[in-house]
Amino acid sequence: MKKVLLLSGGWPGHYPEPIADFATEHLLADFEVTRSTDLEDLATLNLRDYDLIIPNWTQGKLSKTQETALVSAVEQGVGLAAWHGAADAFNDNHMFHFVLGGQFICHPGDFMEYRVKFKNTDDAITQNLADFTVFSEQYYMHVDPANEVLATTQFNAEVFPWLDGNEIPVAWKRNWGRGRVFYQSVGHTVSEMAIPEVLAMTRRGIAWAAR
Repeated sequence: MKKVLLLSGGWPGHYPEPIADFATEHLLADFEVTRSTDLEDLATLNLRDYDLIIPNWTQGKLSKTQETALVSAVEQGVGLAAWHGAADAFNDNHMFHFVLGGQFICHPGDFMEYRVKFKNTDDAITQNLADFTVFSEQYYMHVDPANEVLATTQFNAEVFPWLDGNEIPVAWKRNWGRGRVFYQSVGHTVSEMAIPEVLAMTRRGIAWAAR
């Protein structure tokens, strides 16, 4: 059985523990799960004992030692999978975002209804998934052009007219050294994580990223 380190914490508005409970039951049933709320575990545990690390975290800051350990583990083959608030985690830690492939900038208009469109339904992560609509925070992000984009959303002129029509990735995968990285931006609440398309995409992304 593959092993995953599930780190949960940071801003409580993203419900880290309820979402960690959901992930443990619905996303990680095939893994031996180690749950932690202490970022120092990144520095004290042997991260190469794990096949996957999930930072279920928002805001916060990594020490240099913690960040270096995480980046090194991924580079050496440990997978990294994340969702929603992870793009707004550790914003002073540029190497973390370099590895993740993007960084949250804003969600114009706060909560709104928006459409998620899948880019490549031949990919194993998105195969046979239909586009869907969600009412949530629509993440505007700065992203690495090297990402392999799996899903996108389009912004309208309601809040910032000059953003009208801009297409922003919702989900991507990428490689970092020998490691695989998967991220998707939906998941403010447990109910969003449970949307069938989100659940399937995230479960498959986790399986793809795990060493």
